[in-house]
Amino acid sequence: MREAAVLNYSMPVPVDNLTLYLAEINRFPLLSAEEETTLAERFRNEGDLEAAHTLITSNLRFVVKIAGEYRSYGLKMLDLIQEGNIGLMMAVRKFDPAKGVRLVSYAVWWIRAYIQNYVMSAWSLLKIGTTQAQRKLFFKLNQAKQAIRSMTGEEDLHAAALSLDVKDGEAQEMDQRLKGELSLDLEMFDGEAGTFLETLPDQRQNQEEMLAERQDVALLEQSVAAALQGLNEKERYVIENRVSSDTPMTLQEIADHFSISRERVRQIEEGALKKMKRLLTPLVVAQGA
Repeated sequence: MREAAVLNYSMPVPVDNLTLYLAEINRFPLLSAEEETTLAERFRNEGDLEAAHTLITSNLRFVVKIAGEYRSYGLKMLDLIQEGNIGLMMAVRKFDPAKGVRLVSYAVWWIRAYIQNYVMSAWSLLKIGTTQAQRKLFFKLNQAKQAIRSMTGEEDLHAAALSLDVKDGEAQEMDQRLKGELSLDLEMFDGEAGTFLETLPDQRQNQEEMLAERQDVALLEQSVAAALQGLNEKERYVIENRVSSDTPMTLQEIADHFSISRERVRQIEEGALKKMKRLLTPLVVAQGA
């Protein structure tokens, strides 16, 4: 990497971590559609990890662009980028080049999902669980308020609620969450040193624990993927759409898909889970050996 420029040949120009990261990822060339398809097929059909690495690194700049859309939430840009990169890796793992779309068109949904999940978990001190509708409102309300303010010059929460087709009470509750529960930089007592932030214990994992946890998760995902291959087509469909999916199908939807009864679908699901349990046990033991 090029050395930082110097001022008057003596004073180094300070370079922050984000600038260094951007300079680093700009070294990776963008891929043509043909190159992307070839690499995706190598990874999907042959498990070529080098091909997957190239697919990921060539799209890191795209993650930065998306992460920039969430800077207004007051979180560190590098943290947003890191979560987006995880989403990109998940997208590469599931990407099917035969669908005829570019990787970025598919990956954008994964990248946004991981960044939004991070924002939601980091934003509220109370860690309040949210439904899919609340999650959508969380990210849309601020945009609606800004749009109305740009047109009228005033903040109109009622108009924002109307534009998003939600009740005033729901908009008011989410607006309060957007403003935050408490500033941790406030002094605990007027005129005395010490902030609320200083009273909070650091419960973050150390680097070794984080690495071990990620390795465990990766091994488990590999084991589950291998176990899925031991199911027949119908069993795999049920598990992927009832258990693994972020938006699971109902028993009736799967019953309609196969033209069978809901009870038959329930039996298939129960049997498939038992079969996966039997398949997973030796796989996990072998990988942990």
